[in-house]
Amino acid sequence: MQLRPYQDESVAKIREYMRQGIKQILLTSPTGSGKTLETSHMLKTAAERGMSSWFVVHRRELINQSTRAFDGEGVPHGIISANFESNRTALIQIASVQTLVRRFHKYRVPNLIVWDECHHIAANSWSKIFAQFPNAYHIGLTATPERLDGTGLDKWFRAMVNGPSVSWLIENGYLSPYKIYAPGEIDLSKVRTRMGDYVGSELTSIVDRPSITGDAIKHYKKLADGKRAVVFCASVAHSKHVVEQFKQAGVPAEHVDGETDTAERDMAIRRFRDGEIKVLSNVELFGEGFDVPCIEVAILLRPTKSLGLYLQQVGRSLRPSPGKDHAIILDHANNCREHGLPDDDRMWTLQGRDKKERKAPSGVRICPKCFGASRRGPTKCALCGHIFAVESREVEQRDGELSEVDAAAVRWKQHIEQGQTRTLEGLIALGKKRNYKNPYWWAQNVIKHRAEKMVQ
Repeated sequence: MQLRPYQDESVAKIREYMRQGIKQILLTSPTGSGKTLETSHMLKTAAERGMSSWFVVHRRELINQSTRAFDGEGVPHGIISANFESNRTALIQIASVQTLVRRFHKYRVPNLIVWDECHHIAANSWSKIFAQFPNAYHIGLTATPERLDGTGLDKWFRAMVNGPSVSWLIENGYLSPYKIYAPGEIDLSKVRTRMGDYVGSELTSIVDRPSITGDAIKHYKKLADGKRAVVFCASVAHSKHVVEQFKQAGVPAEHVDGETDTAERDMAIRRFRDGEIKVLSNVELFGEGFDVPCIEVAILLRPTKSLGLYLQQVGRSLRPSPGKDHAIILDHANNCREHGLPDDDRMWTLQGRDKKERKAPSGVRICPKCFGASRRGPTKCALCGHIFAVESREVEQRDGELSEVDAAAVRWKQHIEQGQTRTLEGLIALGKKRNYKNPYWWAQNVIKHRAEKMVQ
């Protein structure tokens, strides 16, 4: 089993914490960076030493995907999940949270538990299992190490290993480049929030409209016609309405959700993989762990206040695949205005983000000439060269036209700004300006990486 260099580095850091006696370790690494492969490597190594381990996931699709990944790497294992044959003698078990919480007493006590998508760890079934095994090593995996409302996971984990950034993975060919398009504002001023996100029923009444869905279909045909797209909707009714309109427009589409019969759901995913259907619409099903590299388009029709949910959704389209030179993100929900670009540099900590940082505006601005979106800062649009007015002003939405978010200009500005800041004190000030949670830690790492490059 050959890990990528950055995966080797992450595993080495985890083992170093374990040698120090730290038993609750969080690994944060972007969607598509290969956390399941790292898991199979760690569990196989543990089994070779006679250690019992569990890989805990929370969706049936993740059981299937993990099994395929483990089999592909020659890692023998059992499965703890309804409708799967069990093998209680196996040292490695891939387990569904929902089944494990009822059966954990029937299996040997684990020495190591790896938690997939561990930002759900506060849920009752998860935390109950976690509390049952205080002497085991617990390794949490997630691309977004915070709860829905932005609070951290320091209640469960004592140390964090930070994997590579999304921008680094794209630059080095491990994730796909992307183009993101964003429409004008959706008025959510009357939609209340609950537990850190919009109230679903109120949100549906705003976004489940023929005009918005029609816009999505129009721009899909204009920018991604014939490509395989996953749509993220606000409710089951919303998703079914979206599918119906796609079908009426001649685009093969299907709807799935958590209540869809498992056999029917599996067949729909197979048809999507095989290209028989081009659009697969879902509700809170494929935001996490849906490993289908052939996804070429992510269509966001569900506004969210959760940075984690936004990044999980756009991450579905960033896995590289033969013939895919870039991913397309059609952000009809305006989530990039709320949360920034998918490959913005983000500083994750166990403590999460404070309320000020959660409310910090992304600073995205729309070019009035070509509708290209970019972060505030550059004096001209990188797409058409239009010179921006000095005074700030609101840009009027024009006929629902999507506009490409100028990700390159955003990254280039941040790169230049950071490169021109040479001192530790200056970098700390820059980190504060960007509302980083721990600007001193970030600045120290920048200085450290510069020194390492000089040595190389």
